Amino acid sequence: MYASQLDTYRKAQQANLSGREIEAAVLTKAALVLKNCQEHWNDADLLDKLGDAIRYNQKIWSIFQADLARADHPLPRKIREDIMSLSVFLDRRMIDALAYPETQKLNVIINANLSLAAGLRGK
Repeated sequence: MYASQLDTYRKAQQANLSGREIEAAVLTKAALVLKNCQEHWNDADLLDKLGDAIRYNQKIWSIFQADLARADHPLPRKIREDIMSLSVFLDRRMIDALAYPETQKLNVIINANLSLAAGLRGK
């Protein structure tokens, strides 16, 4: 009973979020999914969960890359270039973490996601 009410509340809350708040929420979720992998590193289904988490992060960063590449993007060019450089770096880290899984390899991705989310929130 409460689950449907909570779902309705979440949908209403998301409808009222700004673009920056949505981006921050998505980055935070992506970081938490990776953090969950770290916390359950010895689980039998780790590789499946890690693959899902990495692919989720890759999708987010691919969307950012496509958006930042738009000629009419409102951010200053230097900031867009810096975020693009970060995304390329993170792409490499994600591929490495998937190819050669080690828990500490996820730290830089988690930290980048959380730092950018905090910046988007103005914190």
